[in-house]
Amino acid sequence: MQKSLVALTIMATLGLAACQPQQGTTTEPAQDPKLTKEEMTDTQKQAYAMGASMGMFVFTRDKQMQQFGESIDKEALMQGIKDGMGNTLMFETAEIQQLAQAGEQAMQAKQQELASKMAEENIAKGEAFLAENGQKEGVVTTESGLQYEVMAEGEGASPVATDTVKVHYKGTLLDGTEFDSSYSRGEPAVFPLNRVIPGWTEGVQTMKEGGKTRFFIPSELAYGERATGNITPNSTLIFEVELLEVVKTAEEDAAE
Repeated sequence: MQKSLVALTIMATLGLAACQPQQGTTTEPAQDPKLTKEEMTDTQKQAYAMGASMGMFVFTRDKQMQQFGESIDKEALMQGIKDGMGNTLMFETAEIQQLAQAGEQAMQAKQQELASKMAEENIAKGEAFLAENGQKEGVVTTESGLQYEVMAEGEGASPVATDTVKVHYKGTLLDGTEFDSSYSRGEPAVFPLNRVIPGWTEGVQTMKEGGKTRFFIPSELAYGERATGNITPNSTLIFEVELLEVVKTAEEDAAE
């Protein structure tokens, strides 16, 4: 939403500038072929950046509206741009700002409504999945509701919650959508085990170095009602985790 507000500010600024009297100038459509960035002057690049910011805002807003079965009225949009550039606005500048703000507030309300509906659906989907998954051979369900399946037994040390661990992992949603992967980044992750989601803190302690486990993490042991990236509120998550090493702390190194 922050990016939308920034773009909205740019649009409002351009609209206010367009409302200022401009003498001896006319706006005509460009007839020349599109310039490359190497051919552009600094002034042209700055103008392009303003136009691109507006375009990206419109593209993003249209995608957001499509979630609700709506879309931006392109005809009204283009009329507003032309009227602003030609200083022939149908509304006063104060009204334009009010209308833009009203549109932003309406979008936020619809997004909140969608998020609430999705959160309820995710709870039902997660509960159904875990109930069925828990019956599968090899899947262990802990007292907290965490489920895990050992893919490869390790032979090294097991961490405790206060340890730092080095792992490779891949995280997916129930539909298989990958939202995070150390494999894709090309390097393992290192972090204190008590600084991550509860499902990780509990689950990785069941592993040994060199082992690989698939974890099925209920939403309350993951991100709960928070949304982050492709993870929507109350999502049940699946992680495949390789425990590469229980990393020694600075205190342990000093003691040796």
